[in-house]
Amino acid sequence: MSIDKEIVEEFLNESKSLIDELIDLLESIEGNFSQVKKLADYGNNVDRIMGGAKSLALMAPPEHAIHLIADYSALCKAVGYKASQITDNEKFFDVCVAILLDATENLRELLNNIHQNVESLKEEIPEAFIERLRWVSKQFNESYSMSVGLGSADQGKMKQTDIDELLKKLGL
Repeated sequence: MSIDKEIVEEFLNESKSLIDELIDLLESIEGNFSQVKKLADYGNNVDRIMGGAKSLALMAPPEHAIHLIADYSALCKAVGYKASQITDNEKFFDVCVAILLDATENLRELLNNIHQNVESLKEEIPEAFIERLRWVSKQFNESYSMSVGLGSADQGKMKQTDIDELLKKLGL
């Protein structure tokens, strides 16, 4: 089981373009709480990276970095969507934007090093960042949805245990 190198290159090119857009979006809203809803756009775009990575992961051996990239993108998506629903805490919004900037830069590094093994890639993610990510994710209560625009109130809810499970799956 292996992934076609040409498909991986296409995925990387598209993802790196999306990373640039994500960074631009975050930098444009940084410090501007009135733009909190734009974090849903962040979630939508990082979801595209996640979807591509999950599709490629179907063709990849379990130790391939694409699995780490898919799960890491899912965390970014969850934080982005949940943060887009902040209504009354400007400081927390600022923290979320800062952590998403760091997370997106880390995602860029994961993409740049997709041909390394998973264990060495995990070591590249700073422990301080992981601790901040855990803290931020615990600030969201169950009323925050992991996605936007769904019909059912329960559909799409990501519980804290789901985020914790993703962190554990990443080995973080």
